[in-house]
Amino acid sequence: MHSHPEITNLFLDKKERFGWHDGQQMPDASLQVSMLKDLVTLSEPTNAYSFLSYLHEHGRIYHFLNAQFDAVPRQEFRNYLEWASCKNKNIVFGQEVLSVEYANAFRIRTSTKTVTADNIVIGVGVQPRVPAQAQAHLGDRQFHVSDFLSRAKDLRGLRVGVVGGGQSGAEAFLNLVSRPEDELPRRVVWISRRPNYFPLDDSPFTNDYYTPSYSDYFARLDTETRHALNMRHVLTSDGISHATLRLIYQRIYMHCFINGYRDLVALYPNRNVTDIARGPQHAWNLTLAHNDHGDVRENVELDLVIWATGFSPTPVDFLEPIASRLEREGDEYKIDDNFAVQWDGPARHNVFVQNAARGQRGLADPNLSLNAWRSQRILDRLRGIRTDNQLNSFIEWMTKSSIGEFKGA
Repeated sequence: MHSHPEITNLFLDKKERFGWHDGQQMPDASLQVSMLKDLVTLSEPTNAYSFLSYLHEHGRIYHFLNAQFDAVPRQEFRNYLEWASCKNKNIVFGQEVLSVEYANAFRIRTSTKTVTADNIVIGVGVQPRVPAQAQAHLGDRQFHVSDFLSRAKDLRGLRVGVVGGGQSGAEAFLNLVSRPEDELPRRVVWISRRPNYFPLDDSPFTNDYYTPSYSDYFARLDTETRHALNMRHVLTSDGISHATLRLIYQRIYMHCFINGYRDLVALYPNRNVTDIARGPQHAWNLTLAHNDHGDVRENVELDLVIWATGFSPTPVDFLEPIASRLEREGDEYKIDDNFAVQWDGPARHNVFVQNAARGQRGLADPNLSLNAWRSQRILDRLRGIRTDNQLNSFIEWMTKSSIGEFKGA
């Protein structure tokens, strides 16, 4: 909207200040996507809110190029996003939305005031997810990886477990085994229900799943097919970067064969945590079930457990006053091609949703890859236009019989 000041807008955020995965900004962590997949570039390369504009404004664009990063440091990208939030004077922090009502316009009540709007966009993101059996035990000795930096301290001599085989679990494990000798835990256990510690599939044709044309194709499939595709291709989104895996293996090699810490690391892939019980002296006893040997149970005793078990969409309870008017598809609000929820209200007033339609739009929905394009779709709807997409994929995703139907939609 920066290029269209005629559209009045206001962004409300309940946080007191900007933050982006601040509890997981571990040293040497990097993005798993291109720096071009920022807030704006893939839809409007000349926009002043691009990552390159951020580097240029801070006078370090040449330094960034000379550094030859294989991937953008995550802390750098976090700082870029904070910079963008500071440039946009229409962002107001410390404003929790409590309810949204509708009567000829949307009436939005926050923790301090009430505002009205013709259209609203919901972008509340995700919240940490832990297994049901762990929720009652959360605290200083069991916590989600999103709190890693503040809670994974003073671990010398402790038996620490990381549960989760994605990038977040890998980064937590790498951090633990990379600490100086006088800060190393006594043992670091890595548990994953995946058969192995699998890499991110970042190959060229796989990345076609993260393009606008595939997103539109995916949206027109039936629900069962969409679910199966998300399950089958999860490693295109939630695999571990090759660089991280290589560093982990090298650290284990050094500890086992050079430093003599043969008992420091224990790897338990292909297992599910089925039970958690209190052990002696404030320890935890985790019961594991092996996926290939269903009748076998293993017990692992730990002093501290880090749950790297992902995130789930944040509830939008503030929509309750109009929830009965909004259509649903399973656990999600049903959206159209412009990410507007289908409802019984007038077409000129819409509720758009961001990052909350993975079942309808695929693995790219919560990913940075289509962030700028999705925002462009919403802006187009507000302006009453339709921006042309980039050229179609090399891959013929649709059958010949469905192309006509697609173009007419």
